Amino acid sequence: MKIRVAEAADWPAIWPIVRTVASAGESFTFPLDIGEDFARECWMLTAPGRTVVAVDDAGTVLGTAKMNPNHMGPAAHIASASYMVAPEHAGHGIGRALGEYTIEWARAEGYRAMQFNAVVQTNVRAVALWRSLGFTVIGTLPEGYRLPDGTYTGLHIMHRPL
Repeated sequence: MKIRVAEAADWPAIWPIVRTVASAGESFTFPLDIGEDFARECWMLTAPGRTVVAVDDAGTVLGTAKMNPNHMGPAAHIASASYMVAPEHAGHGIGRALGEYTIEWARAEGYRAMQFNAVVQTNVRAVALWRSLGFTVIGTLPEGYRLPDGTYTGLHIMHRPL
């Protein structure tokens, strides 16, 4: 697997991942019926942000991440990132590789920490992954996320110094 900067030509392979993950309603705060133009605008970042793809030897996009300053101005030294892995490739270390890549990117860019603003509490695989990469839950917004079955769960704010 290789991680590289995403190009405009990658969007047709990224879009189905974004659409599938968003419409599942289990891990992202995107609209469930997200439109392609809005998704592209949200996901395909330019500097100071960056969007990357994880690809296999054949060039198939397995997952993607975007990283960016979490805030502007005097708080622009804190990075954030978001990740999506194609469901058929979940559980094969792609999320971990993307997480490690974004941490190294943020460190190289001079950020002092990373903060995730909305990790769905019931997304136990993601919470465990981020904890294993040094993130801690610094707060939880109670009932901040409505699950597909209509119940509510918390949104974790997770942090990691760099």
